[in-house]
Amino acid sequence: MKTLFSIDGCNITDIPSFYEEINRVFMAGEDWKIGSLDGLNDMFHGGYGALIGCGAVVLIWRDMEKSRAALGLEATRKFYRDKLQQPHRYDVNRISNDLADLENGIGPTFFEIVMDIVAGHPKIELRPG
Repeated sequence: MKTLFSIDGCNITDIPSFYEEINRVFMAGEDWKIGSLDGLNDMFHGGYGALIGCGAVVLIWRDMEKSRAALGLEATRKFYRDKLQQPHRYDVNRISNDLADLENGIGPTFFEIVMDIVAGHPKIELRPG
């Protein structure tokens, strides 16, 4: 039996609201929240939140195309530029290269990064809804 979860893309207008939606769906019973791609990846491994003890999962992403647009080029550009303002926390050379790749059309958007993370978890079946 697969456990069903549903993300509402209408709630996603930018990266912070993406994490709000993820936390609403997966972290409601936790006393802390996910706020990074690493945390998202770890959660999908089933280490915490609603995925603890889950086997196979069906993740229905309603209004996925709206999320794709909201987490696209502009949101990703802002994501990288914000990181560049914190050189004590992030590898500025790597982030600069990621931003340059994005600007040159060869780097993934935030949405595409999220899709790659989900795809890396074979127990999670993603369905547009």
